[in-house]
Order: sequence, then C-alpha cells, then structure tokens
Amino acid sequence: MTGFEGIVAIVTGGSSGIGAATAVMLHEAGARVAVLDRMVGADPRLSYKVCDLVDRDSVDRAVAEVAEELGGIDVLINNAGIGAVGDIAANSDDEWRNVFDVNVLGIARVTRAALPFLKRSSRAAIVNTSSVVAKIGVPQRALYSATKGAVLSLTLAMAADHLSDGIRVNAVLPGTADTPWVSRLLADSADAEGAAESLRRRQPMGRLVTAEEVATSIVFLANPQSMSTTGTLLLVDGGMAGVRVPVAG
Repeated sequence: MTGFEGIVAIVTGGSSGIGAATAVMLHEAGARVAVLDRMVGADPRLSYKVCDLVDRDSVDRAVAEVAEELGGIDVLINNAGIGAVGDIAANSDDEWRNVFDVNVLGIARVTRAALPFLKRSSRAAIVNTSSVVAKIGVPQRALYSATKGAVLSLTLAMAADHLSDGIRVNAVLPGTADTPWVSRLLADSADAEGAAESLRRRQPMGRLVTAEEVATSIVFLANPQSMSTTGTLLLVDGGMAGVRVPVAG
C-alpha cells in the first residue's frame, strides 16, 4: 500500500497487537509514525512516546512532542483500548469507570490534543477502533460492548462535526482478533483449547481475525486516496455480524 509519503501518523496502543501491525503498515506505506503507548515497542523505524491515555497532561505532552518533532499531524489512529469480561452485574463501578476512561475518554483526549494540527493538514484522517460487539450481542461482554458502542456513535458524531474542517473520521469494527488480550483471556480459562475453539466457531470463517487484516482496513480508511470515505463503519469480523451459516447436523 502506498499514498502516505510525507504524512505524519499517530497510533495509540501501537506497541502490540492491532496497533503494532497498523504502525508498521503505515510506515511501510511511506508515513512517519509515532506510537503513543504505556509501553515502548521495539521497532527502530517508529517513534515511541510513553503516554497514559487517562492522564490529560500525559496525552497533551506526547501529542505536542510528536507534532514538533515530526512536523505536524495528518493521521490519528485511535486504537488503544482495554477489555472486560462479564454480564451487567459482573464488573464493579470502578471497572466501568476505568474501561470507559481508556476506551472512550482516551479517544476524546487524544483527538482533542491532535485537532489543531489535523485542521492544518490537507490530508487529515482519524480512524477509531470500535468492535463488532457494538452491533451484535455477544455473551459476557456487557461493559466492553458498551464502550465500543460509544466509540461507534462517537465516530459518526466526529465525522459530522469535522467534515467542514477537512478531517475524515471512520472506524473499524473487528471481530475476535488474535491479539495479546485474547491470548490472556484464553490463558485464564479453565479449558483454554475449548475456549479458543468456541471463539473460532462463532465467526463464520472459522478462525480468528488477524491483526494484519484489521490493520489493512485501518490503513485503507486513513489513506488520502480514500478522500470520499467518511462516517464509515468497516466490519472486519469474519462474517460475524452479517453472515449466517447452517449448523452442521
């Protein structure tokens, strides 16, 4: 993929999983890429800024440093997020606040800090990472689904608000992806292989989505060649939301 020559991109949560795959893909397409994460990654081609999305000062400082060092900001990938397991009664009030603080307010903080720079760009784009669970009911994901539903709605509102600023805003909605969070979820299960098979079977394609597949869709939405694409919610879910297949037997 090409089209990112001269573009400066920020990827939050870019030290692992979908974020890392996206950061590398953007770099290989010609962008200069800064990763905002609590952990510093190991790819020498990328610029890493230690940043805590629940801390406004940390976010403002990291975004300003990227803009100064790389000469502005053209693309923002709001990818960072944390998971939660359980039904409506399973998570404490503190966990609800924390997951919303990262998954939703984190997007607000980073976007707010980046907005003055994005407004100066002629190729500005924002891509948010939502989830297929924002559109369909999945057991034991009440809190997580609530935050990702908020990200979906926020994406559409942002697309409307910033159309006149020349900033395109879209989102990807991954299905269950092969990421470190899912790996930890399986490791904590009493029957890891059985849980893994259950995750694979609930996606019609019969396998987990890869981080690279989601990254490809993110990069497509961020690409200046997609100038007429805004307010789009792109499913990368192995058919989970839209395909129904007969149950064997």
